[in-house]
Amino acid sequence: MDFLQQLRVFVAVADNRSFTRAAEALRATRPTVTNAVNELEESIGARLLHRTTRQTSLTSEGRLFYDRSVAILNEVGQARNLFGGVGEAPKGRLRVDIPVAIAKPLIIPNLPDFQAKYPDIDLILGVSDQPVDLIAEGVDCVLRIGDLPVSSLVGRVLAKMAMLICASPVYLDRFGAPETVEDLRGHLAVNYFSGRGHIAIPWRLPRGTDERELRLETGILVNDTEAFIACALAGMGLIQVPGCVVKDYLNSGELVRVLPKLRPVHRPLSIMFPAREHLAPQVRVFIDWAKSIVADVDSPWLSPP
Repeated sequence: MDFLQQLRVFVAVADNRSFTRAAEALRATRPTVTNAVNELEESIGARLLHRTTRQTSLTSEGRLFYDRSVAILNEVGQARNLFGGVGEAPKGRLRVDIPVAIAKPLIIPNLPDFQAKYPDIDLILGVSDQPVDLIAEGVDCVLRIGDLPVSSLVGRVLAKMAMLICASPVYLDRFGAPETVEDLRGHLAVNYFSGRGHIAIPWRLPRGTDERELRLETGILVNDTEAFIACALAGMGLIQVPGCVVKDYLNSGELVRVLPKLRPVHRPLSIMFPAREHLAPQVRVFIDWAKSIVADVDSPWLSPP
């Protein structure tokens, strides 16, 4: 294995903090990755990685060498593309986690296009509404709806999603339709929670040019988008939800918009990934692809960031 390829392997191990995950990402065997790093350490005369049964981390020499390796790989990539060459096609494992809300209506229908463009990328798609530890679980990037938590991850907002309030005709026949924001306080909500705290995420409503929080009495508390919508369809309460997620139910009349003249608030749709100077090519192209498909969506419920 040549020196540049050894650098790529070393950077992959450092980024993934694991020989096994690096091997999966590079579509190589574990022994190949281990041998490449061992040969690299021997050739430069320094130990680059601490190896334990639980994790892999950089030594002090490894941190210095990692920065230099990333710079070299970036320079090589720029040199290859100096005159418009396409360079090496992205390949290897790509693990992405997306929320249930946008999986079916937005991401999955467009995945054949991504696979056609990048046939050598092995995509592993997780669909979940729960928090994900990217480093510990070997996830390359995640898409999430809502304000981003403070973390070491890099977040890029792809779009703004308009939130609306709706309910089933069954619920409205039983409890009546609220006519003002204050009327909402007398209604039950299908509330949503994320994580282990079982704390309902408050609603956001417009107040002048700003927003305010509102907590409604919980009819039922759920942590999955499909269950969230199913509970609303069953007449268990009002929901506040991205319009693009329920547009088909609104068109069919299975859900009815409540307070339709109320100005919608917006929540960001973002992509998050670890703060690495050298992003693997397959991660970089997925980020660019996700930006492009969101930008191409013609919907009143999605707008530019």
